[in-house]
Amino acid sequence: MVKRIFTATAFPRTAGFMLTALAASLCSAAANADQAFAIDSRWMTGDWGGLRTELLEQGINIKLGYVGESASGLRGGYDRHNHATRYSDQFNVGVEADLEKALGWQDAVFSISFTNRNGKELDEVISDPRAKSFGATQEINGRGSVTRLGGLWLSKGWLDDRINLKAGRFAVSDEFAVEDCVFQNLAFCGSQPGNYVDSIHNGPISQWAARLRYRITPEVYAQVGAYNVNPSNLDNDNGLKLHVQGTTGTLVPVELVWTPRVNQLPGEYRIGYYHSSAEAADVYKDAHGQPAALSGDDYRINGSRHGSWIVAKQQLTSVNGDSSRGLSVVASATFMDRASTPVDSYQKAALLYKGLFDARPADTVGFGMARVHGSSRFLRNAKTANDLSGATFNDAGYVPEQHTLYVAELNYRAQLTGWLSVMPNLQFLKNPDGQREVANTWVAGVQVQSQF
Repeated sequence: MVKRIFTATAFPRTAGFMLTALAASLCSAAANADQAFAIDSRWMTGDWGGLRTELLEQGINIKLGYVGESASGLRGGYDRHNHATRYSDQFNVGVEADLEKALGWQDAVFSISFTNRNGKELDEVISDPRAKSFGATQEINGRGSVTRLGGLWLSKGWLDDRINLKAGRFAVSDEFAVEDCVFQNLAFCGSQPGNYVDSIHNGPISQWAARLRYRITPEVYAQVGAYNVNPSNLDNDNGLKLHVQGTTGTLVPVELVWTPRVNQLPGEYRIGYYHSSAEAADVYKDAHGQPAALSGDDYRINGSRHGSWIVAKQQLTSVNGDSSRGLSVVASATFMDRASTPVDSYQKAALLYKGLFDARPADTVGFGMARVHGSSRFLRNAKTANDLSGATFNDAGYVPEQHTLYVAELNYRAQLTGWLSVMPNLQFLKNPDGQREVANTWVAGVQVQSQF
């Protein structure tokens, strides 16, 4: 006969003690995991004695981040003998508050954020300084070494968030033609219309704006926005100013978004159109419809501009039923107004595989190819000017003839800790900035991301 180890009264006490000890152990492990510089911590500086977790439970998320990117010219470029290295970085500071948790205001969120950029870009060395930029080997570079207001907005939903209104200051890329930024070359990073159209701004440039979203089904929603177009937002002196002086028009984007699950794997599909009422100079004709390079007159002013985009992202596989790992494909195409924009179309496709190795389930390997096509009218203007002057590529008066830029990037992102990743990458540029006279270029890069 088996001897009873616990009596009826002793068992609850013992079990309660064991459960209490287990809970304490788990809490201790969680606390240790979020200690400063711990490998499993969510933040480099830790949980601040539990303060961050307490704030998150109250709906307040403090965001402190850093991105640094280096790029080294290995071969080719405008100056073939200058194998330079450049470094750029960006600091982000912000607070996002779930007002339903914090104040009981249902489906409401408030956010404020700032960014600070610094450094130099390799493209200043590998590109023809006379040419219009068609891209960047360090996507984090640009818009000046300055601190900017990245966002100041409030969103509110009604009818279980079926209708949602967002208003304040934010970038077009925060809401429309959204793409992940998991590469270092700008051709694969973020909302593409903002890389080429001067009335559309990607972060960290914020604009006064409003966005109205209507959820048609759980998987489909439509949205429309209105953005204040103000070129002075680009000035370094205006990084923290909230003025509207200098307004030149309104940008109105519309978009339809579908977020299905295919074989239980997530996807996102976007199709959109934009119209800007801001005036824009023509890239070829004068006010009389003649080539401005021939007439010598000013380029005519177009009263508006428009364009469209399509973005598709779909996870294709998982690993042993784990959907956090597997292969995803991303593709997008953007079409701009060729009469007023030096780049009139863009296409890209990329493959991403997360968790290629069982021992490194959070690491990601990526490969992408992109095509950046110069406007035929912009190219015609340059050819007309050069035919008129007789200038060739090495002459001071030569106007760069920009055709098509092709970009490829292979990278591997190593998630070293919960708060630090390092992504070495190799980039290839065929016809830098679309110039056939500039040698094809190989670039080695390293990106570092951290959450403080």
